[in-house]
Amino acid sequence: MKKKSKHDKRRSGQTKIQSFVSLFHNEKLHSIIGVFLILVALYLILAFISFFSTGAADQSMIDSPKKGEILNENHEFLNSCGSLGAYASWYFIKRCFGLPAFLIPFLMIMLGIHLIRAYRVNIQEWFLSMMIIMIWSCVAFAKFLTPLFGDASFCPGGDHGIYMSQIIENLVGGPGLTAILALIAIGFLTYMSAETIFVIRKMLNPSMIFKNRDLSNSKDTSIEPIEILRDKTEDDDNLNTQEIVESQIEDMDMKVEIATGDEEEADTQTLVNIENLDPYDPKRDLENYRYPTLELLKKYDSDGKPYIDMAEQNANKNRIVDVLHTFGIEITSIKATVGPTVTLYELTPAPGVRIARIRGLEDDIALCLKAPGIRIIAPMPLKGTIGVEVPNAKPSIVSMESILNSKKFQETKMELPCAIGKTITNEVFLFDLAKAPHLLVAGATGQGKSVGLNAIITSLLYKKHPAELKIVLVDPKMVEFSIYRNISKHFLAALPEDFDSPIITDTSKVVRTLQSLCVEMDARYELLMAAQERTIADYNRKFIARQLNPQNGHRFMPYIVVVIDEYGDLIMTAGKEIESPITRIAQKARAVGIHMIIATQRPTATIITGNIKANFPARIAFRVIQGIDSKTILDRMGAQQLIGCGDMLFAQGNDPVRVQCAFMSTSEVVDVNNFISKQQGYVEPYELPEPILDNNETDGDGYKDVDMQHLDLIFEEAARLIVTSQSGSTSLIQRKFSIGYNRAGRLMDQLEKAGIVGAAMGSKPREVLIQDENSLNNILISLRNSNNK
Repeated sequence: MKKKSKHDKRRSGQTKIQSFVSLFHNEKLHSIIGVFLILVALYLILAFISFFSTGAADQSMIDSPKKGEILNENHEFLNSCGSLGAYASWYFIKRCFGLPAFLIPFLMIMLGIHLIRAYRVNIQEWFLSMMIIMIWSCVAFAKFLTPLFGDASFCPGGDHGIYMSQIIENLVGGPGLTAILALIAIGFLTYMSAETIFVIRKMLNPSMIFKNRDLSNSKDTSIEPIEILRDKTEDDDNLNTQEIVESQIEDMDMKVEIATGDEEEADTQTLVNIENLDPYDPKRDLENYRYPTLELLKKYDSDGKPYIDMAEQNANKNRIVDVLHTFGIEITSIKATVGPTVTLYELTPAPGVRIARIRGLEDDIALCLKAPGIRIIAPMPLKGTIGVEVPNAKPSIVSMESILNSKKFQETKMELPCAIGKTITNEVFLFDLAKAPHLLVAGATGQGKSVGLNAIITSLLYKKHPAELKIVLVDPKMVEFSIYRNISKHFLAALPEDFDSPIITDTSKVVRTLQSLCVEMDARYELLMAAQERTIADYNRKFIARQLNPQNGHRFMPYIVVVIDEYGDLIMTAGKEIESPITRIAQKARAVGIHMIIATQRPTATIITGNIKANFPARIAFRVIQGIDSKTILDRMGAQQLIGCGDMLFAQGNDPVRVQCAFMSTSEVVDVNNFISKQQGYVEPYELPEPILDNNETDGDGYKDVDMQHLDLIFEEAARLIVTSQSGSTSLIQRKFSIGYNRAGRLMDQLEKAGIVGAAMGSKPREVLIQDENSLNNILISLRNSNNK
């Protein structure tokens, strides 16, 4: 049996610490603590109330307790909550704060409600505010209310209030104490509400005309009204937004004033004051989510640092010089830069030497050095030298931990940072997928393609919150991405029917998912157009600043990264059905935050077509067998000279960069995913919109394929709502039933086929074809009978 290494022991200890710490982030534990705090608070309130009538009688036993009295064996304490309640109320009310002590159980109730997530409050602000109010009140009560409690057994401000008021009064006198209390009260109220200044002005100058101010025409900079217009795309079937529920409006904490008139008119004239609102926080729904830690990743002895063998370097230098000299080529200098797996020898040729002659000696230099994978870079960009890349005799492993732990990755400001390895100069290499904007990965079988995809996905998981990133995984082989299944409720996106199996493996489902992404792309462009923005980053900044109204369909849009493995198999199976939506997404989706990564082990011209190459400017080539495959991937030779095991070339418009891909074992990927799966997550994966059917995909009646055999559970309620209100709009169904746009759209399609509403008319509400409930009842009865047959 092998002994555990120091690293394994340290990692085991760190895992135990993480498990212990994660216990305090458990949502169930939070709920238990929250309920406990609420019960304790209610107990204290009863004890405090009972203290008013029993405090004087119980105080003698508290001042000089006798044996058995503390346990209340003879029921001598009169407080309704027993001896513990008597002691607690005596301490908090008499000894400490007096009447303001009631704020203590109130604060405990707010904390309990926050922990059980029944209502979200800012605990720091509540705690600070309650402490200020309690301290101020106990001093003020001790100063001004004591005469009213002459015969009471306690001071209304408590002993603490008496002590503080006496000290301050001794320093500044009675008027000074009053002035200090007034100043603190005004300052606190001003902090809580800007209207305090307005009230003070009105008290000092009643003639100021502030009554009956028309908010719609107000020029007061403290109240800036914003008119919320009705959604112009109320019933646009192409606009598939995510679920918009009333809790989003509550989260904005809006102050709303409804104009006079009927409900429909008021809905179009709602005025909102957002001046004092906090910015929208997309991470708030998962505020307890914790990012994966670096301890989940393995460290290696080399830690990515190259092994330097000076004897090997000098021998290679001499061999290169000798080969060139043999062919009559002189060089003035040569220097070596050692990387993890490859050493770069930079040559400075003598004047008059043609670069083409050195390029032609690639095979001769490889023969002399007895090393595979020799690559000549002539000339080196911006250096005026010629590079010769030679594999190291002892390559070093580049760990994913060393990449993600680097300062370059930790401090990056990229939107979608993908850290994949280290360059020949031993620098961490990362690129921004948001600017790529799409990536093609290709290489022969077993050369590191799967490890490279895992490195890209993992770097995104380490940097992005589930609210900021969603991933669509397509895996025809059914085994490559199965390890990501347990983070489906955090990061994965899928169609509703695929929620149970969000990793797409069936070709027909791949087509539907890609068509769905096209719908999502179009919907996002509609939102950008309505917001008058050009990119998703600008749109989200505007939404976070509360400048876009969710009632008009606006929402925070996460980035969507589509990862397709074995793209070649899909093309061989479905052909244009797969390539067409991919090409459309690749051409347009960059601005709305949808980015694609496709990988294949068949880098042929029939798989990587001209359309794909034109729309995937960022490319990664692992080792291939033939030079023609390298030309297909990179439009140049070079990938056939790589040495495998993660050795790759990355190209994005410029000359390719040679990178050693970071190694990440399957067990590391599993550990990272298991850690994320234990964090706070959403109820289900991110819902993609229903794909739009082709024109020829209709049933016998000429309608799109609408399932009338399985009507929505709220179909009849929605039908009655439409007929009663005589308004056939999808947004009306959304608001009244608090459902998402996709479900509301399917409901509207069923209502149309049932003959209750007419066809869509752009942004206008649909025509309601049924005018009375009797006709509606006849239709509903007919549908029930047909479905029961």
